[in-house]
Amino acid sequence: MTPRQATRPGIRTGQPVVTTAQTAQQSSPSRPSQEPPVDSAEQFVPLIRNRDFQLLWTSRFLAGLGKESGEVAYPLLALLLAGSATQAGIIGASQVTVAMVTAVIGGSLADRVDRRTVLLCCDLGRLTLLSLFVALLVTENVTFPLIVAVAVGSAAMMGVSNPVAMASIKQLVPAPQVAEASAQNQIRFFTTTALGAPVTGTLFSLGRAFPFAAEAFSYLASAVLVLFIRRPMQSRECEPPDRWTLRDMVSGFTVLARNPILRPMILWIVGFNLTFTQTGASLALIATAESQGASNFQIGLTVSLAGTGGLVGALFAGVVVRWVRPSATFLAAAWSAPVCALALLAAPNVMTLGVLMGCVFAIVPCVNAVFHGYVAASVTDGYQGRVLGAVTFMALVSQPIGILGIGVIFDLAGPTWVFLTMALVSALAALFSLSPVMRDLPRPEDVSVS
Repeated sequence: MTPRQATRPGIRTGQPVVTTAQTAQQSSPSRPSQEPPVDSAEQFVPLIRNRDFQLLWTSRFLAGLGKESGEVAYPLLALLLAGSATQAGIIGASQVTVAMVTAVIGGSLADRVDRRTVLLCCDLGRLTLLSLFVALLVTENVTFPLIVAVAVGSAAMMGVSNPVAMASIKQLVPAPQVAEASAQNQIRFFTTTALGAPVTGTLFSLGRAFPFAAEAFSYLASAVLVLFIRRPMQSRECEPPDRWTLRDMVSGFTVLARNPILRPMILWIVGFNLTFTQTGASLALIATAESQGASNFQIGLTVSLAGTGGLVGALFAGVVVRWVRPSATFLAAAWSAPVCALALLAAPNVMTLGVLMGCVFAIVPCVNAVFHGYVAASVTDGYQGRVLGAVTFMALVSQPIGILGIGVIFDLAGPTWVFLTMALVSALAALFSLSPVMRDLPRPEDVSVS
């Protein structure tokens, strides 16, 4: 596909996926061997036996575990050194903001330069940063501004690397398996989220430097695994633009707006994230449980029940992707949110709150898997990074507003109005699922482009 043909890559062009033979004639892999991209029948193997994809998955699992540990470790270190919840909050807010912005930059890089090189630079950059931080921590030369700088630097490199890694899936996995690969990525995300806090807590009990040393090691191991991926991680058919302009960098947003399938999906995701992000929902649960006089143990168990729903959903996401129609998956996710929000009003105890919230979270990995399957299949490789960067930005941009809104409404009006607001906002967002396109979605592999 030439650059001129790729001007509207978000919409299916009807062109067949490039075969192995065509790829061999048109271009040669750039890194580091001569293995072709996965498209031919002889290359179609069960995902668990796809060596290169599993190497990428494991690499991103280790990097993700380091990132989740860091998100707990940096605020906790600030609390230990200064005892300031405000400073801890500044770190968390800074990490989210930086990751959101750098995802757009990373998406542009994924479409312009070698993706393997970007992943290696990000992993080795974080390894260097964390190693220096550990040395300063051991010598007791750490200040709050330094903690913020390291946390922000690490978040920036994670923000850059995420769309690069996701964009690579299209080249490592055949089109019929992209949704299943996205489902496996959901297991990675929810597992690292579940493990991050307990791993950090355990390492902190050994010493303040241990969580950060372990985080540095995870990035080293991640970089080593990336080196063993044999296949090229991007297509050479679509040449990148000669000039790097702001318009080109944000062109992923244009693709989302023009794509008839991705557009209503991302609009629903933005609305859903206003009320049902993990942080916002946990805040609502914790505040409600405390107002009802629940013990610390009950509060912790309630939040754990909600989080467990996401992990269980991730484990079954692959089955859902294979056997459930995409339209049914999105409709179930969209309308379960307002229904469960209303059910929270009548919950007899705090444990029930956690179970109901867990039911919503259980569907989220399935939706994420299907959505990323559509992105991988329906967007050309030359635009994969920029579209994924735009997706990350859109998914994150509404979260701080939602979290702040939940806190303010709870302080002003109490839990009843919090849950009513969650029901109203999620119901308005769910209206996007009733569009003709969303009610009759094709399978991701049916809209595949090269």
